[in-house]
Amino acid sequence: MKTPEYYGWWSKRVNDNIPGPREDCVQSLEEHLQVAPLELEIIKHDFEKRSSEWGKRIEQLEEEKMRLGLDVDIHKLEAEKLRKGKNKAEEDLDSLKTNYKKLRLSMRTAGLGKTLKHRNSAIELRANFKKN
Repeated sequence: MKTPEYYGWWSKRVNDNIPGPREDCVQSLEEHLQVAPLELEIIKHDFEKRSSEWGKRIEQLEEEKMRLGLDVDIHKLEAEKLRKGKNKAEEDLDSLKTNYKKLRLSMRTAGLGKTLKHRNSAIELRANFKKN
């Protein structure tokens, strides 16, 4: 139970643990709050700074991704072009082989193969006689 004396003492008491304003540096509460930034403002500023840095980094990575994508497309086109060229060269080689076989066969059937051999050997004999 609280008595009227207690209420009187309670209303007049002084808390010695709370420092009063010093006379050499007197600031109003508003000035003090304006000077000392709140922890939340510091965190917010730090977050905005990091967010801006990460945003720039993301833009750089997106540009690099786009450049690499273009490089990949170019390499794919070059590879496809080389593949087509290789296939055409192989087809041409096969065609030449087939034509050569047909020519050899027709020479054999016509007897031209023997006459060419005789002609070449005759030329060689003449060359040998001229040397001697």
